[in-house]
Amino acid sequence: MPTPSDEDLMLRVHLGDLDAFERVVLRHQAEAWRVAYRFTGNAAEAEDLAQDTFLKILDAAPRYRPTATFRTYFYRVLTRLCIDHRRKKRPVLTDSLPDTPDTMPSPSAQADQSERDALIQAALNSLPADYRMAVVLRYFEGLSGAEMAEAMGRSVKAVERLLSRAKFSLEPQLRHLLDR
Repeated sequence: MPTPSDEDLMLRVHLGDLDAFERVVLRHQAEAWRVAYRFTGNAAEAEDLAQDTFLKILDAAPRYRPTATFRTYFYRVLTRLCIDHRRKKRPVLTDSLPDTPDTMPSPSAQADQSERDALIQAALNSLPADYRMAVVLRYFEGLSGAEMAEAMGRSVKAVERLLSRAKFSLEPQLRHLLDR
């Protein structure tokens, strides 16, 4: 039996199948946390935003219609929550990303990476919320322009402008990292 798509699972959630919802959560929880973490720079806030995303999706399940891919729907809910969160609270800077590398780099390489991560997160935190979300969705999550537009509730052209403005804002802050 083939693995059901996210859209099929959500239609089952629509009918009250919580096991189907659990499968959706397990498929996308790491992705939700990663986007929220890149956006907020705070692991605890990212966890809360990821949970809130799935609670909103569950709450909206009776109204869910697969007019777009679930992934697009998922990113739209997550994007709105992150941007609303940003409007309510200023982000907290972090020293590094809590990713565990496969091999242990040298202590100096770890220090360099921590410094780069902190500079990148600080630069991201300096951006307006829409710019930051566009950068996270494109460069950290690999969404296409059309997927980003759908997730952010904007036109493709508007998303391209957001990315262009974000790059323009980030370039002076991060230029020295390219020289390393």
